[in-house]
Formats: sequence, C-alpha cells, structure tokens
Amino acid sequence: MDHFELRGGVLHAEDVPLTKIAEEVGTPVYVYSRATLIRHARVFRDALSGVNKPHIAFAVKSNPNLAVLKVLQQEGYGADVVSGGELVRALAADMAPQDIVFSGVGKTHDELLQGLRANIGQFNIESEEEGYELASIAARYGMTARCALRVNPDVDARTHEKISTGKAENKFGVPIDRAAEIYANLADQDGMDMRGIAVHIGSQLSTLEPLETAFVKVGKLVQELRDAGQKVTHVDLGGGLGVPYKAGEIMPSPAEYGAMVARVTKDWDVALSFEPGRVIAGNAGILLTRVIRVKRSSNASPFIVVDAAMNDLARPAMYGAWHDIEAVAPKGGKMNAHVVGPICETGDTFAMNRDLDVLESGDLAIFRTAGAYGATMASSYNSRGFVAEVLVDGDKFAVVADRLPAADIMAAERVPDWL
Repeated sequence: MDHFELRGGVLHAEDVPLTKIAEEVGTPVYVYSRATLIRHARVFRDALSGVNKPHIAFAVKSNPNLAVLKVLQQEGYGADVVSGGELVRALAADMAPQDIVFSGVGKTHDELLQGLRANIGQFNIESEEEGYELASIAARYGMTARCALRVNPDVDARTHEKISTGKAENKFGVPIDRAAEIYANLADQDGMDMRGIAVHIGSQLSTLEPLETAFVKVGKLVQELRDAGQKVTHVDLGGGLGVPYKAGEIMPSPAEYGAMVARVTKDWDVALSFEPGRVIAGNAGILLTRVIRVKRSSNASPFIVVDAAMNDLARPAMYGAWHDIEAVAPKGGKMNAHVVGPICETGDTFAMNRDLDVLESGDLAIFRTAGAYGATMASSYNSRGFVAEVLVDGDKFAVVADRLPAADIMAAERVPDWL
C-alpha cells in the first residue's frame, strides 16, 4: 500500500496534489511519502515478531536521502552502509553507531578506519584479505572490530543477473565451503571480534525459496563453527525482498518472510539482523515528470517524450526494469505509446508499446515505485542537472534535495593555466 491516490481527478501524494509540487518545484522531481515510509517500516518490523529482538538496518544504498533516513531513524531503524559516504549520511541522520553495519566488497583502508573510529556495530567482512587488513588497522590503533563473515552460499536468487549476489561467480562473500577455515583464521587475529555470519543473495526476490535455501546453509555453518569451538552470536540475513512494480503483481509479503525466518532460525540461538531497502522505500516514492511533446512517426505508436530521463531514473535503461506510468490528471481515454526521455541514447526509453492514459504535451505523469534505486543512481549525463527530491507529510511538503543545475556541477571543474 502507498499514499499516492487519485482524488477529484488529480493524483495526490498524501494530501498534496502533485500538480502543486510540479508548479512550485518543477519537474522532474522525486516525491516521497512519509506516511508510506512509516507504514512499510512498521509492517516489516511487525513481520519479525516471531524473532527475538531483531536488528533492522535500512539499506542506505536504496535511498540515501537524509530526510528519508531520518524518518526511518525515528522508527528505530539502523543502517546498512556500503561506503564511507553512506556512513557519514547514516550518522548525520542520527542513526546510532552501534546500529550501523558496514557491508561491501571493496572497503578501502580509509573506510575501514572510518568505521572503527565511528565505533560502528559491525563490519561484514567480504574476504579473508579484507579481514586481515581490518585486523591490522584495529590492532595498530588499539581498537576492536566487531565482525561477521559474509558467505557466498552459491544460491541462485532468480532475479536479474546484475542484482544477483549469492552465486559462486558473484564477487560477494567467501565460498561457504571455506567459511569455517577463514572464520577460524580471522578469529585468531588481534583486534578482531569475530561474532557471526552474514549472507545476502540478491535484490528484488520474487520467491522465498532461494532465501530459505541460503538460510538453511547458514544454519548448518553456524553449527559447524560452534562444533569447532568458535563463538557465533550474530547472523545477518541481509535483505532482498521484492516489491511489485506492475499493478496486480504478487510478491512474498513481509509476514510470509518473517514466518519463514522464524521457522528456519528457531534453534540458532543468535541475534538476527536484517537489511531491508527496496521493500521499505520502493513504493514510498514516485518520479513526477512532464510531457515535452508527443512525437508522431511512421510507427503505429507515437513517442511520448518526457522531461525525466535515464540520468534521473536509470533502472529501465540498466535492467530493462518496468515502472507503471500514469497521468496525474487522467482524461479517461487510453493510448498505446512509447515513453522516452530527451537523452541522446536509444537506451533512454522507459516503455515500449505501453497501454497508457492519454498524454499530451504539457501533461504531468508519474513513474510509480521509484522510491528505491531512483535518485540515488542519478547522474549528470548529457550535462543535465541532478533531480530534486521532495518529502510529503500530510498536507505539507518540503524540498529535501535541491535541484542541482548543470552550471553548479560545471563550477567544480577547472581548466588548467597551461591550456
């Protein structure tokens, strides 16, 4: 459920007509609903009621906007970060250091030290080499790094190949058949507090079966480690739960996911952590755009050219991803059309041969389910500026990320004296 609904013939974000946001902020613009973020955060937390004191760390990469993070911090969420920049954002949103998990396969020396100095709750170690480097840094500064070893269970998440992270050929984690050996090696290092296992097999999962398969493997590993005399007190089960992008699409519910987790982990005797991202933020945001013109051609279907582009919303170009497209003030008729952006790339295409509300030059439209992996993946390609972001709360709204004009981006560039 979200809070983007038609009222009096005009789409609203909560109690604010999207036409008002377009008039005052311009387009394209991302619009987030605070009420939807809160609802999703609480539904996910309630789904884990069968788990003893779960720790929930929002996947910051899915939507790092400070206002979004603050809403979730107020709901008791921590943060799963994958860069030093995301760590800075999580702390700026007042997320407690102890509630921050640092994941990612390529943490640099400076990022590892940054996490240590912030006294974060846990590093998810992605390789034996990373573990040794972290141990060396921690010992040098007289610190202790609380760590989980991320394992690669070689499980096919049955999702898009570019967001699959749990197969043997993926770059993430250590092979599960070597995990016990690597865990023991790292546990012997000064500066290391090896306390558990982490796993994450991919994003936008449409079935629970791959997750359960991976979790069963993790449970066996936990027992193997304990049998070998190792301490295991924590397990991070990652995220990946999918959301519906098409109207009528059915995905596993958080309640179904929580029931599966409770059943599979009931005898583990560990503290469980979770890293939801898309399932919290995806349907809490839309991208609002305006039609530049409708281009007729020799094709049967016209091209609807909108002012949003692949630099604003990369998922369709990168993954061939679907987003439902709707008119803000539908006229009642339907048309078949291609929806494209203004960038000089054929890949700047949002939909082909899509049955849509009738759209004409100047009309407003939205891309639904754009609250995750939307603005965070934006670029300035074609020297376009960065898109603005708005948060709605009831009948009020605020710009929570300014539109960054191309001129401001260019201002950071320099021409050397010798040119």
